[in-house]
Amino acid sequence: MEILEKLSENLISGQDKIVEKLVQKALNENISANEILQKGLIKGMDVVGEKFKNNEFYIPEVLIAARAMKAGMTLLKPSLVKTGVKPVGKMVIGTIKGDLHDIGKNLVAMMMEGAGFEIYDLTVDVSPEKFIEKVKETNAKLIGMSALLTTTMVNMKATIDALKENNLREKVKVIIGGAPVTQEFADEIGADAFAPDAASAVEKVKELIK
Repeated sequence: MEILEKLSENLISGQDKIVEKLVQKALNENISANEILQKGLIKGMDVVGEKFKNNEFYIPEVLIAARAMKAGMTLLKPSLVKTGVKPVGKMVIGTIKGDLHDIGKNLVAMMMEGAGFEIYDLTVDVSPEKFIEKVKETNAKLIGMSALLTTTMVNMKATIDALKENNLREKVKVIIGGAPVTQEFADEIGADAFAPDAASAVEKVKELIK
């Protein structure tokens, strides 16, 4: 379907205004909201993720593409809700308590949204209690935590401990990332996955919920 290919291409190049027009045009032509989402928007973001992973795209290009994705999603959301299209999964995401860095976390949130997940972004300096509260409120099955300071990494473990105390650990998968974070640290604190960058985060999360 030519219009959806065009939609993907314009999303990849970050043409948010054109993406809006094409989403509207596709809706006017009675293409289903789910098809627009899967074959247009998500397909485009998948390419962006690939390019980012292969160092063909850098953070600015990803942010521009994500902005175009958001523009398309804003138009598409009412139709998706109406037709009962469910998100792939729900994820609560945030930068850990004591840490105010958010570029990496924002990228992961955008890429996850681009892959069809519903994202609850708690922004920065997020305490274990806030993560727990949001998981209970939304029934999300995923938590994404980011840290850029070695001193705040301990709060990732505190959040996992809080999940155990609230009998939620079995129900929720935890993925962590950030500059000082390693696979060894993830294993040590009992996280389900570690992602070195935003594109890998999407792949890892998809594996976790299979």
